[in-house]
Amino acid sequence: MSRLLYENSVSYQGYLIIPFVFGKADRYEIYSYKLLSEVGRESKLHKAENPAKIYGNSISNIIEIAKEHIDQNADFVSDEDSFQSRYIYRNNLIVVFHENDRYFYDHYPPDLLNNIAAPKLFKSEYECLSWIKQGLDGRYMRQQAR
Repeated sequence: MSRLLYENSVSYQGYLIIPFVFGKADRYEIYSYKLLSEVGRESKLHKAENPAKIYGNSISNIIEIAKEHIDQNADFVSDEDSFQSRYIYRNNLIVVFHENDRYFYDHYPPDLLNNIAAPKLFKSEYECLSWIKQGLDGRYMRQQAR
């Protein structure tokens, strides 16, 4: 699997649709997708890979396939956008959440949907993002030095 294309992700009815290049055929890319659910493991579709079992020929095509599958098979629907404050930095997905005057985050690396966030609370979104950026920049610098 190639890296997850977080920059092309779409929030839809409580899910985050994340496309990726599944493979190539005759120089054409074949797209698939993964899902995150705002209710996490409570949803059968959380971290699911292509539950529709249909592949697409473009990012927009695979997003539409995913939306149709969510419309027909979602175990919950949300009008809120829990993925509204999402950022991509060094191909990592960062989702910032705000609750009771505190900020916290989920952090997903470029190639898999495993949350590697530290359990830490922040006073502002800026403070949260600065802390994450500093950590990712430090890791990047250590990798470059090897």
